[in-house]
Amino acid sequence: MDKELQQIASEVEGLSEKLTALKKEIGKVIIGQEDTVSQLLITFLAGGHALLEGVPGLAKTLMIRTLSNAIDLKFKRIQFTPDLMPSDIIGTEILEEDHTTGKKFFKFNKGPIFSNIILADEINRTPPKTQAALLEAMQEFEVTYGDKTYPLDKPFFILATQNPIEQSGTFVLPEAQQDRFLLYIKIGYPTDQEETQILKATTGTKKAQLNKVLSGEDIVRLQQLVREVSISDGLIQYVSDVIRATRPDTSKVDYVKQWVDWGAGPRAGQAMILTAKANALLEGRLAVTLEDLQTVALPVLRHRVLVNFRAEAEGITSDTVTKEILKAVQLKDR
Repeated sequence: MDKELQQIASEVEGLSEKLTALKKEIGKVIIGQEDTVSQLLITFLAGGHALLEGVPGLAKTLMIRTLSNAIDLKFKRIQFTPDLMPSDIIGTEILEEDHTTGKKFFKFNKGPIFSNIILADEINRTPPKTQAALLEAMQEFEVTYGDKTYPLDKPFFILATQNPIEQSGTFVLPEAQQDRFLLYIKIGYPTDQEETQILKATTGTKKAQLNKVLSGEDIVRLQQLVREVSISDGLIQYVSDVIRATRPDTSKVDYVKQWVDWGAGPRAGQAMILTAKANALLEGRLAVTLEDLQTVALPVLRHRVLVNFRAEAEGITSDTVTKEILKAVQLKDR
């Protein structure tokens, strides 16, 4: 058993070096945003999908494209618009003719969803019907058209960007679809120093050359290793206590009872544990700590805790609620 652990530790060390190299490649193009990049990598390691929100011009699209350019996988970008149809994403059947027999038949022409990394750009600028076309792909990693089901290539990631819902021309993503995103990442404005560096780097002639430092096989293996990262029973109970504290009916936190309409479901607990394991692996560790869980709590619960109208009027967000829950819920001794 000790020899097996040594082999895993050695493998983790080698893959950690590749992840460090990947961060350096991204840093050639993206200035700052270290937390956002780390959360994207956590999404990859945990085998989930991420939703990035920020106002236009904060390099959401550039960040995902840069990430895909440093990984040896197929990449497709879908620009979501009000007139986009589900068939524009998953594909459609076209009528073809067999030149030897003259018989006509329908052939399924695969859409851009059949790739490894999908950039769903401005996903909330398309109507709910088209947004829903992604649901099966996100959850089941397959697409059904007519009476046939087509498996998607693995690894498979959807990295979606959206503008703040207060902006005109946006459609709010249904709760069921938001829940399919492992993490909901919010991107803020750069600091004064970062903005100066951005202006300097993007208005000249120099262009960064990116190297592919991670393969699809590396990512699949990293996803397997994430599952092998250990977590104590006490920390699992802590996750359960945090998730149950988000629900007004079962919560012992008065703040939740006052400001929350709907709490998180069991998928939130699964996401919290998986992403905490991924965060530990990203830092080269094979065991989850309390800090790992608290690091991922905000992006995990951001889209799974729905505050009421009074909270919105008072400027209280799901992040505010999560921070109060983390203060109130204590790790129990086991």
